[in-house]
Amino acid sequence: MQHFPAFFSLKDQPALIVGGGEVAARKLRLLRKAGAAVTVVAPRLNAEIAELAEAGAVAIIRRGFVAGDIRDQRLVFAATGRPDVDERVAEAAKAAGRPVNVVDRADLSSFVVPAIVERDPVVIGISTGGTAPLLASRLREAIERLLPSRLGRLAHFSDSFRSAVRGILPDAPARLRFWSRFFDGPVAAAVLAGDDGRARERMLTLVNSRAAAEPPQGSVAIVGAGPGDPDLLTLRALRLIQRADVVVYDKLVGPEILDYVRRDAERIYVGKSRGHHTRSQDEINALIAEQAQAGRRVVRLKGGDPFIFGRGGEEVEYLRGRGIAVEVVPGITAALGCAAVTGIPLTHRDHAQAVTLVTGQGSDGEPDLDWASLARLDQTLVIYMGVSAAGRIAARLIAHGLDAATPAAIVENGTLPNQRTVVGRVADIEALVRDHAIAGPAIIVIGSVAALADAAEALAPALAIAV
Repeated sequence: MQHFPAFFSLKDQPALIVGGGEVAARKLRLLRKAGAAVTVVAPRLNAEIAELAEAGAVAIIRRGFVAGDIRDQRLVFAATGRPDVDERVAEAAKAAGRPVNVVDRADLSSFVVPAIVERDPVVIGISTGGTAPLLASRLREAIERLLPSRLGRLAHFSDSFRSAVRGILPDAPARLRFWSRFFDGPVAAAVLAGDDGRARERMLTLVNSRAAAEPPQGSVAIVGAGPGDPDLLTLRALRLIQRADVVVYDKLVGPEILDYVRRDAERIYVGKSRGHHTRSQDEINALIAEQAQAGRRVVRLKGGDPFIFGRGGEEVEYLRGRGIAVEVVPGITAALGCAAVTGIPLTHRDHAQAVTLVTGQGSDGEPDLDWASLARLDQTLVIYMGVSAAGRIAARLIAHGLDAATPAAIVENGTLPNQRTVVGRVADIEALVRDHAIAGPAIIVIGSVAALADAAEALAPALAIAV
């Protein structure tokens, strides 16, 4: 993050604009909206600024800039379009410790002006750090289309009831839940629809009801975070993550996804790796239940899909057995995510009529699998958590009839920037893991579809014959 996002309070504060043309006028409009006391320094003024000056809405100094103009200013804009003047303004402002923005010169500016979406009092700033102003403008247009026109009215409406809600709900977490119900419910919908009378009537009923002061009911959402790329989160997963009071997350949930968690939410790491568990599954179950029973909204965040080798079923059973409300939000499992980004179709009319997902680890070491069925040639086999047992898995499959030359692909850190795909034969899986130092989370895809991977051009001729 190159710039720290912040909003200045400029009500009645002095602000300086150096320049009198159209660019300066655009900055003047923004500053006047913010309530600033603006002074414009310029030898010549365009019609808009001159009209405002005549009306007494802005102070004018009709001459060129001098360093003393910076004195007592809260904020400075250089908008002359003349490099020599703008550079002098930036130098003087920085020497005086004043924030300065030089239009179209991010290198001279100590702050940048974002693209702005305004639904007063709701203001959204979008910045690319001065690197791509057009991109910021496109993002603003997209957000403008998404936001209701009466969003600002909704903010004012809720503010009018803040004191009343604080009076009946002195506890901050309880107020947070109240307002969450408000913004998701029919009262907010009535405000956005323009029916203020009905909204106020419903709001008074909501504030005065016994339910408003009742202790909050905790809940748990067991959420699949997908294979790693935050763009692959479902909309429901994102919404629950952003509203959670506490997030209990696994090792496979990356920092990019955790960035979506509310800053005031508690984060609890319970990651597991081979031979090292920060907490046992029993301890994790008890932890989730304890948080929910304390009235908190809990998100149990798991890599991939909770019900595919994620032990989500065990957690659901434990929580429901204790009367705790729980929902499951599916995620894109690693097999689907890795297949998509590597170009491996898990089923294909010419290669595979079925796909089977298995784990390479059992509760007591090697899993108890039907190796003869897995060795069938008309399916795709996807092995989770199989890297450490790759050699044994290959030997079992070959011993039960799978051709040793069957294509195999290992996808490490699938969907992430450091993703790697290694393609070879089943007989060589153990060597591929060793020679390519596969260490990160990885899946193994076995079957003729593996030869269709985007990395297939690196296959040996013998592999092409096997296909």
